[in-house]
Amino acid sequence: MINSTKPVIKLSGIKKLIGQRIKTTFLDYNPEELWKNFMAGRRTITNNLNNDLVSLAVYSPDFFSAFNPANEFEKWATVEVKDFSEVPSKMETFILPSGLYAMFPYKGLHTDNSIYQYIFRTWLPGSDYTLDNRPHFEILGSKYKNNDPESEEEIWIPIKPE
Repeated sequence: MINSTKPVIKLSGIKKLIGQRIKTTFLDYNPEELWKNFMAGRRTITNNLNNDLVSLAVYSPDFFSAFNPANEFEKWATVEVKDFSEVPSKMETFILPSGLYAMFPYKGLHTDNSIYQYIFRTWLPGSDYTLDNRPHFEILGSKYKNNDPESEEEIWIPIKPE
């Protein structure tokens, strides 16, 4: 379900994240084990900035221009922290660089890929922006409910002016 056909264009500041990651492909994509492991250790992260979860994807520079669902990318399960002074064991740090993003509010199941088809096949080609080579992320806030059609999240796509 698409809530808004137009995103909010936002400048995101640098984010310090702590979490866990896996390497995966769209053919093998199954983040449940990653999130299960992360959530089991989430309480050991004591310097969170808020209660939001941040789902992050790191793609190679040519990932989308030469798209192949068998190409690997990194998927992260994280939270934003104020600093890296305390990093629990089995957790890693990630610095998300600042930059311009198209933020799409989304309501629906996280397994419904129609929002991404809309973003990459309709909105982006018709916009004044191109995809930028920075991580993509989703903010899973207080209205996020796993596997619930009423779940809400924010989808952040890195962009730059054409």
